[in-house]
This record gives sequence, C-alpha cells and structure tokens, in this order.
Amino acid sequence: MAPDIQTPAAAIDKLEQALLQKIEQGDVELPLLPHVASKVMALASDADADAAKLSGLIHQDQALAAHVLRIANSPAYMPRSPVVSLQHAVAMLGINLLSEIAFTASLKNGAFQVPGHEDQVKLLWRHSLASGSYGKEVARMRRVNVETAYLCGLLHGIGKPVILRAVTTLAKELKINVDPETLQPLINGYHARVGTLIADKWGLPKQVAEAISYYHDYDHATAFRQECLLTCVADLLSTHILSPEELPEEELREHPVFADLNLYPNDIDQLLAGKEKILTVVNSMNL
Repeated sequence: MAPDIQTPAAAIDKLEQALLQKIEQGDVELPLLPHVASKVMALASDADADAAKLSGLIHQDQALAAHVLRIANSPAYMPRSPVVSLQHAVAMLGINLLSEIAFTASLKNGAFQVPGHEDQVKLLWRHSLASGSYGKEVARMRRVNVETAYLCGLLHGIGKPVILRAVTTLAKELKINVDPETLQPLINGYHARVGTLIADKWGLPKQVAEAISYYHDYDHATAFRQECLLTCVADLLSTHILSPEELPEEELREHPVFADLNLYPNDIDQLLAGKEKILTVVNSMNL
C-alpha cells in the first residue's frame, strides 16, 4: 500500500503522538544491559576485584576478548610492545582502564544496534565515545571522579538509539516516510525520558541516571548537579569536534555551562587542544 499523502508537519505530528503514547504506556522496547557489561560494572565497584577476576570475566566472551585486545593494541594506548593477552593488557593499562574498555565494547554490541540504520547509529556511537572521553578530561581538570564522568558521558545519549528504533518502527506501521531530518527532533526531544527508563532498568549509578535526565537542563537537576554540568560540557565539546558545522567554536565558547562549571577561556583552549587525543580514542574504540 502506498504511504498516506499528508503534509510533512502533519506526518511528524502523527508520529510524535504515536511515540508519546508508546512511552507513556511503557510500550517502548528497552535494551538489556549486556551480561558482561553488567558484571564489569559490578566488578568496578568491588573493593576485592583483581586482575584475575576481570580477565576471567572478559574471557567468557571470546569475541569481546578479541575486541578488547585490538583496542589495547590501538594507537589510543600505544603499547611499547604488542599486547598478547588479557593479563598483559591488565598490566599495561590497569584494572580501571581495562574495565572501561570492556564495558564500552560490550555496550556497542548490545544497546547500539538498529538494523537498517547503521550509519546513523555509528554517528550516535561516536558521539557517545567522544563524550565519555571528554567527560574524563573535564573531570581531571575539575579534580573529580574520572570513572563516573566517563560513564555519564558515554551513557548520556543511551535513549537515542532506542528512540530511533521506536520511531522507525512506528513510521513503518503508520506508513509514513521519514528521513534523518524528520527523526532528529524526535530523538532529541525524547531520548532523555527514555534514557531515564533505561537507567532504572539497568540499575545504573544515581549520578549517571541524573546526568542522563538533566545534562541538557542542569539547572533543574535535583541532585548531582556537577555530574550534569560535566556531561553537558562533554556533550557540547563532542558535538563541536565531530560536527563543527552544527556547533561552531564561537558558539561553543559562549555557552553558559563553562562559567557555571568555573571553567575559564584558557581551560576551554586546553580542552580543544586535546581534540586529536579524543578522536584517536574514538577511532580506536570504534574498531
């Protein structure tokens, strides 16, 4: 059957109403937290965790183990000699960084999958990686928890691929033609709401859940305002380096979040000067 003939505005409105109804009825399919990612997250907060436990956990998934080793040997980490085993990777990178790599790699193969929209999902994934990496850099500058900042940045847009999948499925059911320009306002408008549902389902730390909900509206955060501010900065910097036409440098520098986080122009200079380092990590994790 041919698609309904209707104005673009009417089609978007119809699609949005259908999406909203699905969200309010709890009918949006939320992804599962990959098993290994869940275990790695628990291990990271375990005071008794050691290299053997982490190595054994990653070894449970041979594809993940191979992926982790490729990343450990990538230009982002520049090993002096080839990393040939997970035990070697632990010795080279440390438990915290290897946990971060394993969590990130397992997440890519789980939540960030929307068949038929691989190119768009790849852009979302690269943005998440860059935001996680920039979150760490801003956290170091502010002398606050780096691991939490990475998780907040990496997961702040976790609702986006879910909204993308839900909207494209609805569009097919309603016989509405959609393009990326049609989808973007819906993804931007509803991803935080769905991301909050995912945070609850996955049992993410409260700081991460709050950053997902309020990074773009940090003045309304009810707790963990600093994490929300950090994530907002990481998101803006990532948008700028990956899509400068979308957020030019002059506009980036004028955003009030930098002043709200007590970051000065020379701090922004330093963060922008680290652009190549961030891109190297993004490219390495995107193997």
